[in-house]
This record gives sequence, C-alpha cells and structure tokens, in this order.
Amino acid sequence: MSGAGAWGRDFGAGLAIAGLLLPEAVAYAGLAGLDPARGLAAAIAGCFAYGLFGRSRFAIVAPTSSSAVILAAILADPALSVAEKSTLAVIATGLVGLLFLGASLLRLGALASFIARPVLRGFAFALALSIIIRQLPLLTGVAVAGRDPFHILGETLRRAPEWNGSSLAVGVAALAALIVSRRFPRLPGAALVLAAAIVAAMLFDLEAHGVASVGRMDFVLLLPGLPDFAAADLPQVARLCLPLVLILFAESWGTVRSLSLRRGDAVDADQELRALGLANLASALMRGMPVGAGFSAGSASEAAGAQSRFAALFAALLLALLVGFGLEIVARLPEPVLAAVVIAALLHALDPTPFVQLNRVDRDQYLAVIAALGVFLAGILNGMLIAIALSFLLLVHRLSSRHVILLGRLRGGHDFVDIDRHPDAAPVADIVILRPAQPLFFGNADPVLGEVARKARLAVAARGIVVSLEETFDLDSTALDALQEFDAAMRRSGRDVVYARVHDRVRDLLSAAGAVDMAARGAFSVDDAVALLSKRLGLGENSV
Repeated sequence: MSGAGAWGRDFGAGLAIAGLLLPEAVAYAGLAGLDPARGLAAAIAGCFAYGLFGRSRFAIVAPTSSSAVILAAILADPALSVAEKSTLAVIATGLVGLLFLGASLLRLGALASFIARPVLRGFAFALALSIIIRQLPLLTGVAVAGRDPFHILGETLRRAPEWNGSSLAVGVAALAALIVSRRFPRLPGAALVLAAAIVAAMLFDLEAHGVASVGRMDFVLLLPGLPDFAAADLPQVARLCLPLVLILFAESWGTVRSLSLRRGDAVDADQELRALGLANLASALMRGMPVGAGFSAGSASEAAGAQSRFAALFAALLLALLVGFGLEIVARLPEPVLAAVVIAALLHALDPTPFVQLNRVDRDQYLAVIAALGVFLAGILNGMLIAIALSFLLLVHRLSSRHVILLGRLRGGHDFVDIDRHPDAAPVADIVILRPAQPLFFGNADPVLGEVARKARLAVAARGIVVSLEETFDLDSTALDALQEFDAAMRRSGRDVVYARVHDRVRDLLSAAGAVDMAARGAFSVDDAVALLSKRLGLGENSV
C-alpha cells in the first residue's frame, strides 16, 4: 500500500477510534467516580504516548473498564471530596506509571504469564458482568446507591415501575445500533451512534423527558500540571496500586499479544511495560486516570484498518480537537448512551466459549469459577487479589507435585518413554530409570527426590539408577544440596547413580560445588546414561 493510502487508512481508523474512545472515556471516568474530563485527558495522553513509544500498531491505550472499577475501589471512601478523589487518582496514575517503568528496567515482562489464563477469564467474566449490572440504573433512569452488584441488580428490578421509558428506549436503541455497527467495521459506528444521540437529545429535548446527560466539563482539568497533595496520601494509595498494575498489564499484554499474533507482528513484553509506564505518566501529567490497552478499542483499531501507530496519534489529535472545540456539544450526550457503549464494549467478555472449552478438556475450570465468585462475593479489588493468589497457588501446587515417571526403552531403540503409557516399552535389566516430571527447586527438591529414592528402593533387583533431569534447566542452592544428599544416600545404599539429560548450567553448578564426580556421571541423553551405567556396572551396553 502506498504511503498516502496507509496514512488515509490510519486517519480513518483514528476517526473510528476517537468516536469509540469519547463515550468510553467519559463513561469509565464516571465508573471511577471522577469528572468526565479526567477520562478524556487520560485517553488523549495515553494514545499520544503509546503512539510514540509503543510497538503494536493496533493497541489503543486509554482508560479501561477494569482499571476504572479498581480505581473506584481505591477511591471508595465516602468521606473523600471530589477534589480529593481527583488528587488521589492522579497520584495513583503516576505511581502506576513508575511501577511499570521499574518493572521494565528489571525486565519483569515475563511475569504477565504468572496469572493463569483460566483465572483471568473468570475474573474478566465476573468483572464484565459486574460493570454491566452497574450500568442498569443509567439505562433505566433510576438512582440506585451502593457498590454491590447484587444490591444494584435487585434494587433496580424492584423499582421497575419507576423506570424512565425514554431513558430505557434511548439506551436500548444505542446498544442495538452499536451491536449492528460491528458488522461494518470500516465505518466509525461508535462515532455515528454518538452523533445521532446528541442530535436526538437536541431535537427532542430528552432532558425534559427525564433523560440525564453528561453535563458541562471543565477545560482547566486538561491543562498539564501536577496536583497539590500531602505526603501522607502516598502510602494510602501505593498499597493499592499493585493490583491496578497487574490487571492493567495482564489486560494490555493479552490484548497486544493476541492482536499481534493474528497479524504476525513482533512485540516484546518489557517494551510494552515501558510504553505503558510512559503513557500513565503522561496521563498523570494531564491529571487523568490510569490507562491500558483495552481489547474493545484494540479490536476496533484492527477492524478499522489501522496500518501503524499513527492511527493512535490521529485518534489523540481528533479527541483533543473535540475537547477543545466541542465540549458544549458533548455535554448534551445522554447518559443511557454511555451505559450502552460500556455494555457493548464488554459483551465479548461474557462469551461462555472459554468456559466450555475448559470443561471439555477438564482442566482448570474450577479456577475460573472461583475467580469469578471472588469478584462477586469479595468485591473487585479483593477479587483481583484472590485471582492473583489462585494463580500462584496453582503454580506452587504443580511445581511441588511429586510425580516421578518410570521410563523404559521403546521397541529396543534409543528412545525412552513412560512405561505406564506405552505397553511396548520395556525396562532395562538391572537398571531403574526415573524422571521427575517437574523442575527441581527449593520448594520441591526434597519431596521429589524422596519419591525418586522410594521408587528406586521398590526396584529391588536394580543395581543402578538413572535419574533424568531434563525438566531441570537450573538449580538453586537448596535444590543443589538436596541433589547431592540424594546422590550420597543412594551411593551409601550400594546403588550406582548416573544422571541423564543434564543441562550445561546444572553441570557447571555441580562442578563449582565440588561435586565433580556427579558432573562426570552426567550424560546428554537417557540412552547415553544407560550405556554409561551399564559400563560402570559391567553389564552389556544394550542389555534389556
């Protein structure tokens, strides 16, 4: 595609993105309990910073529903004034940016994989459903107090006779139009729905029919600067920022990675951490709110035909022009339309397919359910902490399992496989071959090697043992000590031990620890280890 054609596609995509971000940014600021201009400032700053420093051509960095709700939990103290909430939001955004930059410098991008996907799916499902429930009062035009989604849903349904028909009609019509517009991704559907809603509000005087509007926004909020705050505010916010960083990065990296994989683009988690850090610092400077790469905006950018990160820059420029010259018009935007925009953006998260797939393969479906229940029963913030804890408990459980596999030679060849799963595999005479199914580390080395010793004792006819360390690419000091103690115990019992599939790093550590003999008894393959042990025991090299 020619340069002019690519720029034209990027400008068209920027227009579609700006049309989507305008109502989303206003709505997500409302979710967090902030002035709408805070969300717009964050969207402009986030798109501009990521367009300059990010790597994905599709990612759009702006306020997201999940970060808005977690920020709302941080600012939930009813004693806080609007000004105090705004100040704390800016502090939180700046701290999030610094945490992202720190994680980038430490190259912690790989930690994104430490939150299990089933846990994230359960959390995302419950979070989306919770946010959608919170939009019902805006759709129906009734004021419902409280943050518990069960209470909000029950109270909204109980007050059904009080629903405002005009408000409900406007919201449902906007939602239907947004869903239909997805069939025409080249059109700026959200922008068209937004424009139609504003025109309808003016023509039919919807406010006179009880349909609430966004209202006026203050230009001053969009001027760069730092808020006045007390040092005592920092600890209060800092202790709650880690969940915000984790959910933003998990959501953003998941979006960036999935969009990039579909198109074969290369992205790096540590570079994305840096770009997200700079985007959040830019948002804090504009006195905005935390930003991340949301799935709905990224998908809209892809569908609109974005060719480069200029699409995000064009979106930021168009939003800035709108904020500078069109806020009087935006003030007429009906609130039910904002609710419809949020609901439409989150409908994809209610897709049950991932849960069905987990149930089909019978893996981790209960983790997804527990993560979802954590959000509903313990709240958004505590639900996020439960999701993180579940992921680490799952990791610890699997790494600490004592699964040790008995290997046999496959059809007299050079391959050694699990005897229990392959009936045509045969044991080697006088030798027992065992393979721990997980890497050795301080949390599992003693019990796993104890299980290896137990299975070796059961093979009473075996004169020697081959231990395959193919899963262990490195050793910490505890695992190193445990391996040496295991080796000494086996030798004392009269069993010779040879190690197979020994990685170079493990071999170097054994030599550095003075276990030169153990390093010399390390082979690169199970077949080589069997040959070495057979020679040491005076057996035929390929005896079976």
